[in-house]
Amino acid sequence: MLVFGALFNLAVYYPLRNRGFRPVIISTIGASMLLENGVLAGYGPRPQTLPSFFSFPGFSVGPIFFDSQYLLILGVTVVMVTLQHFVFERTLLGKKMEATSQDKEMASLLGIPVALMIMLTFMYSSALGALAGILVAPILFVSVGMGSSIALKAFAASIIGGFGDVIGAIVGGLALGVVETFGAAYISVPYKDAFAFIVLVLFLLFRPQGLFGEKVAEKA
Repeated sequence: MLVFGALFNLAVYYPLRNRGFRPVIISTIGASMLLENGVLAGYGPRPQTLPSFFSFPGFSVGPIFFDSQYLLILGVTVVMVTLQHFVFERTLLGKKMEATSQDKEMASLLGIPVALMIMLTFMYSSALGALAGILVAPILFVSVGMGSSIALKAFAASIIGGFGDVIGAIVGGLALGVVETFGAAYISVPYKDAFAFIVLVLFLLFRPQGLFGEKVAEKA
């Protein structure tokens, strides 16, 4: 996946890097459609199954059941968030990548190899996406659309927590999980996914900056 991320950067982003964000977004959407249809042509539309990493389904503590695959996802998430925090806060490479994301021109003037940092970002993102797909595949089955609902909920968690705040995104994700679980338990299971987006709409209406985001005043 590291090689895939590098090739995706060279083929989709790099040729359009100086033309604004709209052509890049359109190119990314087009590439995603090409990849999805390529997978459909090669493997068909039928979802594939991937066995769990554990032979036992889980264990119960009183009335609460702990699924082994969910526990694995939680454990890997904690490790990766900790590792990412260390890389971006404690290493020179992480600082260079952050500087590039904030201001490419200034980073270039400071001697940071902007093209290389962007390449590493694509490679890192591809590796994280592959890891996430492997972890959730035993739960959701393998299909071209398996990441759509997860991506939407991740976007909702980022808005609820506040853009640009890692702790806020984590808290927002946990809050969405709690809302979905209690909504399914006490209201309706079929509408489980809808509860997350109801919360998102409420935040957009009454607190668009999120839980930990700062409100930005508009200039006259």
